[in-house]
Amino acid sequence: MNTLWAIPAIAEEAEEKGKIFDFNLTLPIIVAEFLLLMLALDNLWFKPVAKVMDERDEAIRQKLMGVRDNSDEIKKLQEQAEAILKAARAETTAELNKMRRETAASLDAKLQESRQRVEKELAEALANLESQKEETLRSLDKQVQELSDQIVAKVIPF
Repeated sequence: MNTLWAIPAIAEEAEEKGKIFDFNLTLPIIVAEFLLLMLALDNLWFKPVAKVMDERDEAIRQKLMGVRDNSDEIKKLQEQAEAILKAARAETTAELNKMRRETAASLDAKLQESRQRVEKELAEALANLESQKEETLRSLDKQVQELSDQIVAKVIPF
C-alpha cells in the first residue's frame, strides 16, 4: 500500500520538472477511490435517506388523499349541522310565538276581568251616588217643606 502512495512521488522525480498535471498511475487510483466512495455513499447514505423520504412522501400523499376524501364528509356534516340549527331556530321561533300568544291571551283575560271589576265597582258607586242623591233630595224636600212652613208661619201669623 505504501508503494501506491509513493508512486506519484517517484514519478515526479523521474520525469521532467515543471509539468502542471501529472497523469501517471495517480489518476486511475483517484478515479477508483472516487468510484468506491460514490458507491459506498450511494449504498450507505443516499439510498436509505431516499427510502425514508419516499416513505414520508407516500404517507403525506395518503393523508392528503384522506383529507380530500373527508371533504365530502365534512360538507355533509356541515349541511346536517345547518339543517339542525335551522330546525332549532324554527322551533324556538314557534315556541316564542306560542308563548307570546299565550301571554297576550292571559293579559287580555286579566285586562277584561279588571275592566269588568272596575265597571262593576263604578256601577255600584254610581248607584250609591244616585241613591245618596235621591235620599239627599228627599231630605232636602223635607227640609224645604219645613223651612217653607216656618217661613209661612212667620210671615203670615194666624
